[in-house]
Amino acid sequence: MSADHKSTHRPAPDQLLVDIADYVASHRIDSDTAYETARYCLMDTLACGFQALKYPACTKLLGPVVPGATLPGGARVPGTSYELEPVHAAFNIGAMIRWLDFNDTWLAAEWGHPSDNLGGILAVADYLSRRAVDEGREPLTVHDVLTAMIKAHEIQGILALENSFNRVGLDHVLLVRVASTAVVTQMLGGSREQIVNAVSNAWIDGGALRTYRHAPNTGSRKSWAAGDATSRAVRHALIALTGEMGYPSALSARTWGFQDVLFKARPLTLPQPLGSYVMENVLFKISFPAEFHAQTAVECAMQLHSKVAPRLDDVDRIVIETQEPGVRIIDKTGPLANPADRDHCIQYMTAIPLIFGRLTAADYEDGIANDPRVDALRSKMVVKENEAFTADYYNAEKRYIPNAVQVFFKDGSATHRVQVDYPIGHRKRRQEGMPVLVEKFNSSVAAHFPTKQTALVRDAFADNAKLDAMPVNELMSALVKA
Repeated sequence: MSADHKSTHRPAPDQLLVDIADYVASHRIDSDTAYETARYCLMDTLACGFQALKYPACTKLLGPVVPGATLPGGARVPGTSYELEPVHAAFNIGAMIRWLDFNDTWLAAEWGHPSDNLGGILAVADYLSRRAVDEGREPLTVHDVLTAMIKAHEIQGILALENSFNRVGLDHVLLVRVASTAVVTQMLGGSREQIVNAVSNAWIDGGALRTYRHAPNTGSRKSWAAGDATSRAVRHALIALTGEMGYPSALSARTWGFQDVLFKARPLTLPQPLGSYVMENVLFKISFPAEFHAQTAVECAMQLHSKVAPRLDDVDRIVIETQEPGVRIIDKTGPLANPADRDHCIQYMTAIPLIFGRLTAADYEDGIANDPRVDALRSKMVVKENEAFTADYYNAEKRYIPNAVQVFFKDGSATHRVQVDYPIGHRKRRQEGMPVLVEKFNSSVAAHFPTKQTALVRDAFADNAKLDAMPVNELMSALVKA
C-alpha cells in the first residue's frame, strides 16, 4: 500500500461532486424548450402513476411504511389519500411512476428514466409548500418543480452519456439517487457544501445490482427500485441538512472509493457541461408500456398485424433486427415468469401486437401470456444485432432506437421488412407525439378521478402560465383522491 493510503490529509472534494453542486446551486435554466418539455414530462409522469394505481401489485406497496405512520400536513401521494413524511412519500410516488415501465427514457452508455426523480422532487415540494403556507410564507410553485426536474434530468442523463454502470452489473437507479439527492438538498435549502456532502453519501451507498432485471431472476423490484432510490435521496438530503459530514474523495479515493471498488478503477466523467440538454432531448413512451429498446419493434409489429394475424399457423420465422443494447438486455427465450419478465422481452413485446394489434399494460398479465399463440410465435423469432442500428443508437446527433421486423411464411412468401428508426416519443417526432401524450394524460386522469375533479385537473394543465404560477400545494390538493 502506498504512502498516500496512510495520509490523513483530507482532500478537496472530487471535481464531479463540485460540478454537480455548482450546477444545482447556481445554474440558471433559460431554455424555453426545456420548460415546455418539462411540462409535458410532468403530465406524462403523473399519467403513468395514475395508470399504475389500477394494479394491486403496485398499490400493496403504497401507503405508510408501517400501519398508521401517516403525517397530516405532510406530502401527498397523487391519486391517493395518503399524507406521509417526505422520505416515504417519495418511495410511493416513485414506485407509482415506474410501475408500468411507461415513463420517459434516456438512452446512452447507460440508460434510465429521468422522471423517476419526480418522486423525491414532488414529495419535498409539497411538504415544503404546506409548511410554508402554515408559517405564512410563500409556497413553491410548479415552475420550481419544473426547474428541479430539468436539473435532475440533466445530472442523470449527462452522467449516463459515457459512464456505463450496467457493464459492471450496477443498476441505473444509482443515477436517480445521485440526481435526486442533489436537487432535493437544494430545494430543502442546503448550501453548496451540504449538496456536496449529500451527493458524496449518495455515491458511497454504492449501487443496486441489476439482478432483478435479468433472467432468471427478473422480478417486480425493477418497478419499485427507482422509488427506493429517490426516497433514499431525500433521506441523504435531510441528513446533510443536520450538518452531518460528507466524504470529499468518495469517488476517487484509492482502494476505497466508488471508482476503485465498483467501477473497475475507471474515472467517472461529465462529458459535457450541465445545462438542459437531457430534458430537451428526452424520449417519451407515449403509445406502449414497453422497455424502450423495443418501442420501435412494437411499432413495426403494429404495422404488420393485419398481414400476420390471419396467418399465424403459417409463420415459419420472424427476424427482429435491433441495436446491441436490445440484444443484451431484452433478447429472451424460454418461459417468462411474470409481467416484469415479459415487459423486458423483445420477442414477447413483438408477438403481442402481431397477434392482437395492440400492446397495453394488461397484456403482460397471465391471462394474455397464457394464450398458446404467444409462446408459439416467440419460438419462431430470431433476434440479431444490426451494427448500423447500434451506430445510430450511440450517435449523439441521432440517438435513434431502431428496430426492423420481417415475417417469413412456410410457403416461401414474406411480409415486407418494416423498419422504424425512432419512436413517436423521440424529439424528432415531437409534433406528432405531444397530442398523443396529452391524450394519454387526459384519459389517465378521467379513468381515475370523478368527472368534476377530472375537469379541475385538466384545467390546471391547460394554461402553461397558470400552471407555472400555481402553488405546489394547490396542485397536489387537486390530485388527492379520497
